[in-house]
Amino acid sequence: MFKGYNDISGLLLLDKPLDVTSFKVAYKIKKVLNAKKTGHCGTLDPAATGLLLILVGKATKLQDKFMKKDKVYVSSFLLGTVTDSGDIYGNIISKKTVASINIERIEKVAKTFEGEIFQIPPMYSALKQNGKKLYELARQGIEVERKSRKITIKRFDILSYYEDVVKARIECSSGTYIRTLAQDLGNILGCGAAVKSLRREKIDVFDVKDALSFEYTEDVEVVKNKLICYEELIK
Repeated sequence: MFKGYNDISGLLLLDKPLDVTSFKVAYKIKKVLNAKKTGHCGTLDPAATGLLLILVGKATKLQDKFMKKDKVYVSSFLLGTVTDSGDIYGNIISKKTVASINIERIEKVAKTFEGEIFQIPPMYSALKQNGKKLYELARQGIEVERKSRKITIKRFDILSYYEDVVKARIECSSGTYIRTLAQDLGNILGCGAAVKSLRREKIDVFDVKDALSFEYTEDVEVVKNKLICYEELIK
């Protein structure tokens, strides 16, 4: 251990707020705990909220283990709008009317996604190609070919549909992109769709209900008390 760092290791469940990067959250915990290193398991976009797993100290060696766990999201999709990023924050490519679409049709289409499917990762993602993150290339107007990947959608439940907005709960495997799922749903419906909101509720057995709110991360003792110790993680 480098001189001056605290010898602290474990896992922190954190509820990431809007407009903060996953990297910034992990770095904040590193500074608060004066830890040698931290890492997070599964990037959430700045526009997404919810459960972020922060690994501290030697627990960062367990990153791959937690990255591959199943996840649960609650998301809303705006039908009739297509953007270059797959969410409402991107540049609008097209807009279509959705007057003829009802919740029964949406539910029927959503169920066709359940099971093992292939998905092409979006350009606006943290995946790397030739050392460059895809979203960095996308911001330069560069699009590259991406290989499709097999994922599993365990459940795709439509919770509501009101004023062109679909609210859904998705249980899925690691590596699933909800923005791509929204786009694919919109394509089948014939109107397009973009993610309006996204919240991660669960990663494996970990639930956002048990997570620390970001506003309390200034208090080192509160953070320490919420930390799941390394020994518990390797049992």
